[in-house]
Amino acid sequence: MAKARYSPRFGHDIRIKPETTKPAAKVRCCAMDGCSEEGAYRVPKSRDAISNYLWFCLVHAREHNEKWDYFAGMSEAEIEHFRDEAVVGHRPTWPLGKRVAGVHNGHGVYRVEDGYAVFAEAGDPVGPRRPERVLTRLQRQAFDVLNLESSATLNEIKARYKELVKRFHPDANGGDRGAEERLKQVIKAYGVLRASGLT
Repeated sequence: MAKARYSPRFGHDIRIKPETTKPAAKVRCCAMDGCSEEGAYRVPKSRDAISNYLWFCLVHAREHNEKWDYFAGMSEAEIEHFRDEAVVGHRPTWPLGKRVAGVHNGHGVYRVEDGYAVFAEAGDPVGPRRPERVLTRLQRQAFDVLNLESSATLNEIKARYKELVKRFHPDANGGDRGAEERLKQVIKAYGVLRASGLT
């Protein structure tokens, strides 16, 4: 756009550019020999070059589509193979568990933890792995008092607590002071685990 020039009489001299006509867009001609219509409809060139197109007018595009047979020249076995591969989008597949899922990091592959044995081989132990906990000293001592592994589940902790309370309760031990002390340790250990959210 032209710059406005200052004029003492009117302040600014504003010039308006004359309208320019845009050059006409090139019209793509129909790819059919002897046709001068606009080629506005694309059709694939062949089965082997499905992403390359020919551009036809509407009449010739319809003719092409009516005659088009993707499987022309293929045997029954090749057609059946194509149908089977179409189920998975013609992508490579492998039996479950035969390939380890992993993430490539440039130096190698990190193995993905398979805690639920989704990719387990035949004969592998089945079942979810218990999560490894990071425990404080008090929590480790509490598990020792209850005689449990640190990976014990909520139900295992509660069951062991009930079992030990019944075993060391004074009524079950005729008022034995040793059993009473042991019961206090069990109650304290369970309290530690409960306060840490493990029960």
